Amino acid sequence: MKKQQPQISEDKILETSWELLGEGGIEKFSMRRLADRLGIQAPSLYWYFKSKQDLYQRLANQVSKIILEEFCSEGDWKEQLTGLAVTVRSVLSRYPCSTQLMMMTLPHEPDIIRFTNRMLLCVESTPLDHEQKMQVVLTLVNYVYYFVLDDYQHERNVSAILKDQGALPGEEMIRLLDSMSESEAGLFRRMFTNGLFELMGTDGAFEFGLKLILLGIEQVIKEQEK
Repeated sequence: MKKQQPQISEDKILETSWELLGEGGIEKFSMRRLADRLGIQAPSLYWYFKSKQDLYQRLANQVSKIILEEFCSEGDWKEQLTGLAVTVRSVLSRYPCSTQLMMMTLPHEPDIIRFTNRMLLCVESTPLDHEQKMQVVLTLVNYVYYFVLDDYQHERNVSAILKDQGALPGEEMIRLLDSMSESEAGLFRRMFTNGLFELMGTDGAFEFGLKLILLGIEQVIKEQEK
């Protein structure tokens, strides 16, 4: 007698995967926990996904598809790269652990390939050579990935400290800085007490970093045109 496929859909598996990633992070995600949440046996998941890595690939592909659907910027290469960076950040911020998934997977899915191709098209009109265009895309997307990941991890760190110590991390930081000399931490202490580190993860910080990258690309183009 042939085995019957479990009555569960790929869409439901993906939806439940996002729920688990949002609850416990990628380090606590497992196929067994996913199966338990779905109310099925773990082996049943392998009707749809060969492995956890295969599932990660599909989740990353889903994120890439959403980015492509939401990205509609026109204009010159700077406007397109800006629109792309803003879109990627927005989508990644809405899907828990999506940044890690994008960094952990290979471009072996159709929408991941389309996403990469769309990024390259943003700089197709520039005089940069193919290697430089790829480097532009990698630099930009790695900046966005790190920015979103850093903000995500910072929020988790703050929550963990509040849970363990019952105090905001800033209070502990002030005590530590007060115990250090001016030569060791003077500038850092002044910046911290003036609230400059609260800019981390903000729109303003993101836009400034993006501006630095675009100005760097523009400078390289100008040098090549001389």
